[in-house]
Amino acid sequence: MTVIATTDSAAQVARSKYRWVVLSVIVVVYMLAAADRANIGIALPYIQKEFGATNAQAGLLVSAFFLFYSLGQIPAGFLLSRVGVRLVAPVSIGLTSVFTLLIGTANSFGLLKIYRAALGVAEAALPLSMLSTINRWFPPREKGLATGAFLSAAKMGAVIAPPVGAALIMLDGWRTMFFAFAIPGVLLALIWWWLVPNDPRSGRRVNEAEAIYIEDQQKSESNGVRKHKSFGALDKALRYKQTPRLATSRSVFASWNIWGCGLGYLLMTGVVNVLLAWLPKYLGEVKHFELMQIGFVASLPFAGGVLGNIVGGWLSDTVLDRRRKPTMMISAVATCLMMIALVYAPNDLLSVSLLLFGTGFLLNVGYSSFSVYSMGLTTRTTYPVAASVVNSAGQAGGAMAPLITGMLLDSYSWTAVFIFLGVCSLAALVFVLSITEPANLDEPASGAD
Repeated sequence: MTVIATTDSAAQVARSKYRWVVLSVIVVVYMLAAADRANIGIALPYIQKEFGATNAQAGLLVSAFFLFYSLGQIPAGFLLSRVGVRLVAPVSIGLTSVFTLLIGTANSFGLLKIYRAALGVAEAALPLSMLSTINRWFPPREKGLATGAFLSAAKMGAVIAPPVGAALIMLDGWRTMFFAFAIPGVLLALIWWWLVPNDPRSGRRVNEAEAIYIEDQQKSESNGVRKHKSFGALDKALRYKQTPRLATSRSVFASWNIWGCGLGYLLMTGVVNVLLAWLPKYLGEVKHFELMQIGFVASLPFAGGVLGNIVGGWLSDTVLDRRRKPTMMISAVATCLMMIALVYAPNDLLSVSLLLFGTGFLLNVGYSSFSVYSMGLTTRTTYPVAASVVNSAGQAGGAMAPLITGMLLDSYSWTAVFIFLGVCSLAALVFVLSITEPANLDEPASGAD
């Protein structure tokens, strides 16, 4: 029997790269799921007109998804830690398509809210499934980039939804748009089941060299092969230090680091979801753009977000040596400044387009770090629980902010909305500053729960 060479160069040649296939499936699936939630924005004015809904009622419709999406996170985290991704993810993908289709059949505003809420429950397990998969399939040096690619998929979905949705609405009305977006989900559920096992050792397409590479990156670091880079005064400001692993669910729920990260994510997700749901209305009512112009321009923050997520993941992995707080801080400060800029945005198409692309890029430079952060604090067993806490908090913000936006629009103006979002981003900065930057290089393969 031939022994695989132990040199690094030989291992590079010998090992498969199936983890990148897994990441590709994650990106495609989450792109569709994001489009299923983002298409409501382009349809919202038509839904309001058909059912005579106020801005506050429209905000409640948008928030119904994110509220139940948030409530489903923690139960989904416990389910994943016990059942595994292989079963949970395909079921979640399939149900997401079913409820997207049902939204197109609703004949009352009440049914629309019920179906949007059900969509939130159905989709709750998806981001946790994907983050848990990344945590198991990628070594520490690649997790930031992989998570950035995963979260960029959400932005790609939001890039696709407005122009495609606008074209479908012009072709045959807003209901047809939901029918069309529902179709690919069944196929993707089958693809996930076929291509994505729970972990590398379970995959027939993963050779021994790749499995060893993923596992040994953690072992070599824990044995002192790799040293910390020192950033001097920055590390002191970040409170960069070795932090005990959260090896039980109880310790996860008792950790301020987890909750502080979650509260920061709550506020930043609120900003993202307001842009997702309300930007088409702003472009039509305030900037007086045509429908296809709205579809194009409304996608630009999320096109910027694709680039921001990938650049931010690379920056935190390599330049910042896996420090996650700096990119979070950059996004919080920059987002506040961009909200001020939007108050004074001119009405011409090019200026608004560039401003919104820049807003999306800067907002998302640190967005993936909120999800990666708890990987440095937990074991592989407790990470789904920690991720569910952070994501639950984040989606609670995603539920509240669009509703508050609708109420502000009924009583005040878009200026009040942008000021509100700027305050949210500054408050996120306060929470990020309050948590520790973990200096844990090693990651145990398992842990008690």
